[in-house]
Amino acid sequence: MRRSTLADMGAGVSLPGFRVESGGVSTLVPGEMSHAKGRHTHPDPEIFLILSGTGHVHINGEISEFTGGDVLIVEAGEDHHLEAVSEVVTTWLHLVPA
Repeated sequence: MRRSTLADMGAGVSLPGFRVESGGVSTLVPGEMSHAKGRHTHPDPEIFLILSGTGHVHINGEISEFTGGDVLIVEAGEDHHLEAVSEVVTTWLHLVPA
């Protein structure tokens, strides 16, 4: 996983060689975990824009913190889950090769 912030992205959030296939906005309540059961992976990268809140991101069994304004880039094949500490609002973008 790569981490950045919206401020660091300057001209915008993108990954060379990929385009957005689908996406959405999700809200997690405190204590809730996305994709709570089993492994959750994709064949291509996924980008999470953390709009508000705090939580933990679980990547391949390792845990780190996130907060509003963070940009999380989950690499292809990484098992990933978001866990809300406070209410979390996130935009997620599934990517495919351009």
